Amino acid sequence: MPPSHPAWPWPAFIAHRGGGRLAPENTLAAIRAGAAAGFSMVEYDVKLSGDGMPFLLHDDTVERTSNGRGLASELDWRALGRLDFGGWHGPDFAGEPAPSLYAVARCTRARGIHSNIEIKPTTGHDTATGAVVAREAARLWAGAALPPLLSSFSEAALEAARAAASELPRALLIEGPVPADWRARQQGLGCIGLNIDVQHADEAAVRDILGQGATLAVWTVDDPGQARTLFGWGCHAVFTDELHHVRADAPGLAR
Repeated sequence: MPPSHPAWPWPAFIAHRGGGRLAPENTLAAIRAGAAAGFSMVEYDVKLSGDGMPFLLHDDTVERTSNGRGLASELDWRALGRLDFGGWHGPDFAGEPAPSLYAVARCTRARGIHSNIEIKPTTGHDTATGAVVAREAARLWAGAALPPLLSSFSEAALEAARAAASELPRALLIEGPVPADWRARQQGLGCIGLNIDVQHADEAAVRDILGQGATLAVWTVDDPGQARTLFGWGCHAVFTDELHHVRADAPGLAR
């Protein structure tokens, strides 16, 4: 059973990129799939179009998850709207668009789904992306039962997010091993804690982070036994692509 933490009021099971492997990542179809699978919190990536629209996309370019080409930062919202972001996953999703952050806020709030918004700047656009995403998130989730958690690998984006909407909670994403100076970086950014890679979530690292009072969520955890171990060590949440296996009602994981 995942432990409680005053700074972690969100669910312990988070659907990665909206709907894990059930639907095309970072789409409304994915978020609906996550909700249908019983998840009350989803994670998704947000960056800016060439004309400043905050929308969902993981990569710098659109090639992997659409039928288009080019850098997201060089395509305006109208051009992005002409692309198919679902067909790569299967014919049932053909024509699925990349949603704006505004559409996602309406979709999730209507369903009572909480959000981890990963600020995912196209390379070189860290400050602008952090500021716009945080400012718009604060407006779109005003009055929500729980605010969205903002996270990012980009410390510049997190700094900009804090300046734009200091009231929103933030987490520092760590790529690779947890660095020795993680605590100074986390506190310097005003983050509540860390989101770390499961490949580097060994017991020593987990207990060090939790022992210093930080929150800890781990990505991407697709094995129920691994999730049980992490919760046993005190982790507050896991992100998963295996929505049918790593979930709140799975054997040994029920809260």
